[in-house]
Amino acid sequence: MSARDRILAKLKAAPQLPKPEPDVAAWYASHRPVETTAEKVARFRKCIEFAHADVHPVTSATWLAKLREVLTERQIDKLLVAEGTPHGDAALDELPPQGIECSTYDMPIEAWKTEMFRATPASLTAARAAIAETGTLILWPDALEPRLMSLVPPVHIVLLDSAKLYNTFYEATQTEGWKDGLPTNALLISGPSKTADIQVTLAYGAHGPKELIVLLMGDEQ
Repeated sequence: MSARDRILAKLKAAPQLPKPEPDVAAWYASHRPVETTAEKVARFRKCIEFAHADVHPVTSATWLAKLREVLTERQIDKLLVAEGTPHGDAALDELPPQGIECSTYDMPIEAWKTEMFRATPASLTAARAAIAETGTLILWPDALEPRLMSLVPPVHIVLLDSAKLYNTFYEATQTEGWKDGLPTNALLISGPSKTADIQVTLAYGAHGPKELIVLLMGDEQ
């Protein structure tokens, strides 16, 4: 019998002791205390603003006005929106009469790649949820709101409902039922695109949006 066979034989003959599964829920319960919505909002803002994102408190009645204000401040008069979504349809109804042209992602990217990459200054998407602990937005791209909407335009504006703000990533996955199905891409975004690969100098917008703006919607801000 070779040395290899002897080692394998010993491993196979060794008793198999049962190992209890880790209690992940209990660990997270002790790791992060229960917080009010206002406390989660404050922690989320602190984290994501530290990563150079802008956060604007809004309500369901004021988010469109704030959106227009954000665009006007940056002299942006064109916005990519997702037709067929509540926020996209609201923008399509309200913004064009106020001088903001709204385009839609309504054809394969190959048919309008040049316009998307060179003539689309900003986009509006909605967050599925967010994580207060790390200041992270969770986006679930789909056919109506494809992934490129959040990756290509220089300015990315995200509408987030504060009711979908969770303490931890674990809480978000459990409450949102991630085990029941995931999109092709689930995006976790904690700030604008940045890199320090070149001469160890931090640069924004090298491989994605150079600005991330969050419209944080809720009554408790």
